[in-house]
Amino acid sequence: MPRVVVDVMPKPEILDPQGKAVLGALPRLGFTGVTDVRQGKRFELEVEGELTEEVLEQVREMAATLLSNPVIEDFTVAVETTPAAVETVS
Repeated sequence: MPRVVVDVMPKPEILDPQGKAVLGALPRLGFTGVTDVRQGKRFELEVEGELTEEVLEQVREMAATLLSNPVIEDFTVAVETTPAAVETVS
């Protein structure tokens, strides 16, 4: 079954308190060199049948209306061609 991945991230101008908390914790745990952290969400959708442009458009609509809050979040839709590789489509 084809898999489509939707990644949702806060818009750059939106404060990300979870990302800031992770950024603050990294040095306390001995990790250095990280200058910023943004935390988001990942959705993996397995779809029936052939992965057509119509199916991808439906996934984009799902992402815009249910999976993200378009006021404060951006999203990308990508097709996972193999478990280790993701091809971005939007």
